[in-house]
Amino acid sequence: FSQIGVILILFSSGLETNFGELKKSGFASSMIAIAGVAFPLVFGAIGAILFMGGFGEIANTEKFLNALFVGCILSATSVGITVETLKELGKLDTRIGTTILSAAIIDDVIGIISLSVISSFKGGANVGITLLKALGFFVFTIGVGLIMRRIFKIMVARHAEKRRTRVFALAMCFMYAFCAEEFFGVAAITGAYMAGLMLSGLKDTRLIDKKIVINSYMIFSPIFFAFIGISADFSAFKVSDLLFGIIIVILGILGKIIGCSLTAKSFKYSKRESVAIGFGMIARGEVALAVYSAGHHLIYTDEAGNVLGVDPLTATIMLIIITSVLCPIFLKLIFNYKKGGHGKDEFPKDEKGIDVSSFDTEGKEGGYSLDI
Repeated sequence: FSQIGVILILFSSGLETNFGELKKSGFASSMIAIAGVAFPLVFGAIGAILFMGGFGEIANTEKFLNALFVGCILSATSVGITVETLKELGKLDTRIGTTILSAAIIDDVIGIISLSVISSFKGGANVGITLLKALGFFVFTIGVGLIMRRIFKIMVARHAEKRRTRVFALAMCFMYAFCAEEFFGVAAITGAYMAGLMLSGLKDTRLIDKKIVINSYMIFSPIFFAFIGISADFSAFKVSDLLFGIIIVILGILGKIIGCSLTAKSFKYSKRESVAIGFGMIARGEVALAVYSAGHHLIYTDEAGNVLGVDPLTATIMLIIITSVLCPIFLKLIFNYKKGGHGKDEFPKDEKGIDVSSFDTEGKEGGYSLDI
């Protein structure tokens, strides 16, 4: 039931992906998304390696895969939290909003693919064969997906908003998830996400997504989250685990801000826009837990199952909670800061150079306050 829950979560994420938004922002969003995956992945891997004994341990393949797995968790972005924040701030349809949303979507795709590739190396698999399988999966996904998409369109034209369209979509979701893991060595969640992606943007897609979400969150998703909690073993919890969690949270936040902000600046976004994009990408949510669930076999253990590497579950939970709270706060501060500064890069000052950001045009307090 837990595995079904995580598959439905990713299927729903795929259904909600908007290709129109991706086309609007195009190349810039893609580069921001790549940086948003690469920087946290590298930062997280370095942090994990240092906790596992330093760079001398890179020669140990299992420890190295464990470290890369930690990096993969940091690469995920919560599209849902970001969308709701931008929507509430009235910035969803702006240039920055479109860029953040598109980058977050692409970010998740790249992050899930990265996990699949890293997972396939477990057990000393040949690099060439692994990459060939991954390529074969995407050829299969797109080839079969276009056919399935065409069949779905015909079905919707004849039986719009009927139960059979939802059954067809759900069957496609589980077929993709099964084929991804069984035949191509790719994570099942990647298959589910790609199934949703191939059916996104069609006439009945929104209705299907609504029904999937209802069934998912009524039964399967709560079991998935409960299972993650049950699987957590704090019997041997040490201060070093808390320290590792704090460091991973810091690295996860810095990785997104530095990678996305610098990339956005290189594409001629203003300083404030670049910072907003960086902070807009820091939120993590259910996808981070889905990545942990799909890749926890990469945690380095001995024959008895004792953890020899690092188990990032505590760090993942801390990352989700902290970034989910910080993302809306920072975005509101940044957008209000822009409003107060009349679009400039600094708060307004009077003719004497005194900061008047907390006064309105008549000198009364409150005109430019940055209240949250």
